[in-house]
Amino acid sequence: MEEFRRSYSRLCRESGAEPQKAVLQQLHQLPRGRLDLATQSLTVETCRALGKLLPREMLCTELVLSDCMLSEEGATLLLRGLCANTVLRFLDLKGNNLRAAGAEALGKLLQQNKSIQSLTLEWNSLGTWDDAFATFCGGLAANGALQQLDLRNNQINHKGAEELALALKGNTTLQQLDLRWNNIGLLGGRALMNCLPSNRTLWRLDLAGNNISGDVLRAVEQAMGHSQDRLTTFQENQARTHVLSKEVQHLREEKSKQFLDLMETIDKQREEMAKSSRASAARVGQLQEALNERHSIINALKAKLQMTEAALALSEQKAQDLGELLATAEQEQLSLSQRQAKELKLEQQAEADQASRSPMGAKAASPIPRLLWLALGVRAIQAEGQGGGGHGGQGVVWKAKRAATQHSLRTLTPETVGPEPRSQAWSHLGLEGPLSASAWCCVGAAPTGSGKPTAEFSRILLASC
Repeated sequence: MEEFRRSYSRLCRESGAEPQKAVLQQLHQLPRGRLDLATQSLTVETCRALGKLLPREMLCTELVLSDCMLSEEGATLLLRGLCANTVLRFLDLKGNNLRAAGAEALGKLLQQNKSIQSLTLEWNSLGTWDDAFATFCGGLAANGALQQLDLRNNQINHKGAEELALALKGNTTLQQLDLRWNNIGLLGGRALMNCLPSNRTLWRLDLAGNNISGDVLRAVEQAMGHSQDRLTTFQENQARTHVLSKEVQHLREEKSKQFLDLMETIDKQREEMAKSSRASAARVGQLQEALNERHSIINALKAKLQMTEAALALSEQKAQDLGELLATAEQEQLSLSQRQAKELKLEQQAEADQASRSPMGAKAASPIPRLLWLALGVRAIQAEGQGGGGHGGQGVVWKAKRAATQHSLRTLTPETVGPEPRSQAWSHLGLEGPLSASAWCCVGAAPTGSGKPTAEFSRILLASC
């Protein structure tokens, strides 16, 4: 308020007047948010200064100007300045004898100001001039903030009541209206009574001291009772709405928090899914590489298998060829065996025939098969080799073959062998005459003196065959 006080002093001096000491004192002692200049006789300069300061004043919410003896000019200047104020809630202009100019200024104030909620106009003369009061009522109809209006002792007649009735039909915020001690009369009372069904917010209307009949007062009172019930219901609904609004707000906050948590969870899940996808992609890449490697190995194995199959086919072909060769060899061996069997049979037959022709030779010596002579020839060759002989061994073999062919049943003597009876080989074998036991032992046929073939001689015989 100190800044307000200095500004007031400056504006008064600029207009050529001294600031009122009583006003300065009140401004110095006023509590915060309340400007009380009641019972102070305010000059026109003070009203002009206040009218300039109040539109910019953002701290004053209550202004008390009761019994200030405001002039028409001063009231107009003051009310004109309040039209632009946006923080003032309570205005008291009681006992200032406001008349036509004041009523018109109040009408403009109600039409333009959007913050004043309570207006006290007791002990003024607003209803004396019908046109000016009609302007006031027009401002009341257009107002959207005023909730309480005190018009006691304002000389309002039935025409003024009718103007108020029209204003109440259009007003949607006024809740309390005090019209006591005016001159409304029966017509004005009925006009106010008839407008009440159209107004849904007014719940208190005081009409005492206006020469209104009892039935009209009772109807108004009954209407106010219904309005109070509606107001109570409205307030309860408003309280419930407030509670529900808080609950809804709380639910919204919770849902918002849950939504944020859900979004955070979704983001985390997305990150985890992305990580999992990357890991899966890497794993798939590894598996793909392993699969490609396995394919390479399989292809290599297939190539080896093809090579092996080719080699196997070649081996099978070779085996088939060898089988054919083996069959051919077996056939040839079979043919050879048959041919040898025939030759052996023919030799045996020939020997048998020769034996039958030479019986003495058969008795003198035991028949020795051809294979025995061949074994003896081989042994003689070996003996000849050990004895260092030369070509005598070859002659022995040849002579032994001839002897086995022609004289198989005769006794083996040096004379039957040919012209080499006394070669080193025969001497080594002891073949100086008929084959003796010492000769058999020399060739390994039998032990000395036994004259029978031994197992060693049989082995030599089989090996020779």
